[in-house]
Amino acid sequence: MTYVSGRHTIDNSQDIVVFLIGARINKWWLLPLGLPVILAMPRMLRELYKDPSSGFLGMENLGLAGMVQYWRSVEDLHRYAHDREKQHKPAWVKYAQKILGNGVVGVWHETYVVKAGGYEVVYTNMPHLGQGRFRPLVPATGELATAARRLSAPEKQRAA
Repeated sequence: MTYVSGRHTIDNSQDIVVFLIGARINKWWLLPLGLPVILAMPRMLRELYKDPSSGFLGMENLGLAGMVQYWRSVEDLHRYAHDREKQHKPAWVKYAQKILGNGVVGVWHETYVVKAGGYEVVYTNMPHLGQGRFRPLVPATGELATAARRLSAPEKQRAA
């Protein structure tokens, strides 16, 4: 895998929603009952990547641990989750009707609404990942050289 040489960061002057999500097979011997839950996520991701207006910015797969998704706003995330014409709502209804009560598959998620300037990133000799997949990389030098400076950079930009 190729990588971007040097130290880079991103502009953190925009709010972002960080959504962690995963599933766990609790009863392997009943795996066929849980397959619809497992197979629903790839369909949802394909749908989201095809629709830039959804507010979905990108994701990072964490393997069996789950994934990190990035969203433009919590309103966009909720709109997608509740839209009956999209993949998520029907998959959730099936899960609730057929799997929720038997414990075959567990599902978890955590949502973090992060205000502009409330996050920082650095990538050193890394391939494009995380927010670096969908936001332009800038050199992590000068005012952006340290985590503390990156966290205060938007305030300085707004004050200027």
